[in-house]
Amino acid sequence: MKNWLCGTALAALATPILAFSALAGDVTTFTLKNGLDVVVLEDHRAPLVVQMVWYRAGSADETRGKSGVAHYLEHLMFKGTKTMAPGELSKVVEANGGSDNAFTSYDYTAYFQSIAADRLPLIMKMEADRMRNLRLTEDDWQTEREVVIEERNQRTDSDPGSIFHEQLSAAQYLNHPYGTPIIGWRHEMEKLTREDALAWYRLYYAPNDATLVIAGDATPEKVKALAEEYYGPLEPSAGIAPRQRVTEPPQLAERRLIYRDPRVSQPMLTRSYLAPERNPGDQRTAAALTILAEALGGNGQTSVLGRAMQFGSKTAISTFASYDGTSLDATTFNIGVVPAEGVSLDDAEREMDKVLADFLKTGIDQEQLARIRTQIEAADIYSRDSVHGRAMKYGEGLAIGLTIKDIEDWQGILASVTADEVMAAARQVLDRRASVTGLMERGEEATQ
Repeated sequence: MKNWLCGTALAALATPILAFSALAGDVTTFTLKNGLDVVVLEDHRAPLVVQMVWYRAGSADETRGKSGVAHYLEHLMFKGTKTMAPGELSKVVEANGGSDNAFTSYDYTAYFQSIAADRLPLIMKMEADRMRNLRLTEDDWQTEREVVIEERNQRTDSDPGSIFHEQLSAAQYLNHPYGTPIIGWRHEMEKLTREDALAWYRLYYAPNDATLVIAGDATPEKVKALAEEYYGPLEPSAGIAPRQRVTEPPQLAERRLIYRDPRVSQPMLTRSYLAPERNPGDQRTAAALTILAEALGGNGQTSVLGRAMQFGSKTAISTFASYDGTSLDATTFNIGVVPAEGVSLDDAEREMDKVLADFLKTGIDQEQLARIRTQIEAADIYSRDSVHGRAMKYGEGLAIGLTIKDIEDWQGILASVTADEVMAAARQVLDRRASVTGLMERGEEATQ
């Protein structure tokens, strides 16, 4: 079980500040006495800076029956503190020419600001303030609960595709909390209280459960001084423990579901398989699956599914495959097809299975593998131009338990994956007996 080992308050206070340790030339890390991990990504090409605070708690860490509380608190974090009025943080950032936002995932919650480099003390002061000093009135929590419920109305309940994928995830994970939507189940969201939000806040929103990432035009020395000034006085939480999550039982039977809705404009077939995630010191299988997804469905004109079904048999107007190993626990590998006019979902599925079977026999084309490697290398080079993108890459990786070295090694591992490794990963994961197949089509809507 991967986890970021977080000590008790006494252990955190006893931890000395680590000496600066730089990897890859412009990456520096250190830890404050209260347990806050800090990463500095220097980039002096423009006088801009990004601050991101990553809490190692997401929706998959919620107590059963309290789904949506992590995302709910994310909204409430903009309500103010003893020294900031509700909404003041965002207004101040905007008035200083910057932008800010936040997001919740299964494994983490993150808050960020992008602003001129000389405003770094300002945003550090405000972000540190709300890490431990959030204030919620009786009106705040009730109003914001309605806001997140309305968000679910707009993004999920009014979109048949979103409902379909929500049902697929629930079918994929029988036991693990990844089967519960990040935004929460509506009937549980409606019962969330102010105390639910504050209990989550008091436990997880602490320096010893967070990583501060500063990227852009700032030096490690300056960041260290500011971090000690603003984040250093914050008390750590005594309740942080290694994350221990339930695991999935072995899948013994293929699972299938059919979702019908009169709002469906285009039928779709999708299939998911449980797949390994990226692990500290062990990322080669995840890298092979990343390349496999690109090979099977990354580009309609060059991918295996695209060439066979869009341009060969012409049974599909769109094909896709996806995999993202940046999760704490086992994730999914997904493939899918949007059938062509006059092609049934059953016929599309038979053709997809035939293409997959042929691929498992013949293997990945060496020219295709070389092309994918070139595309990955180019994408990595372009991504370095984005200060925010670099902060995201390091923050997300550390939040799921990877090390700085793992993050730095990832591109090299992708570039070195062999055809044999790709096919070994394909044979390991693409087992229909351990899959969930979903069919979405127009039809009578299910009763709520």
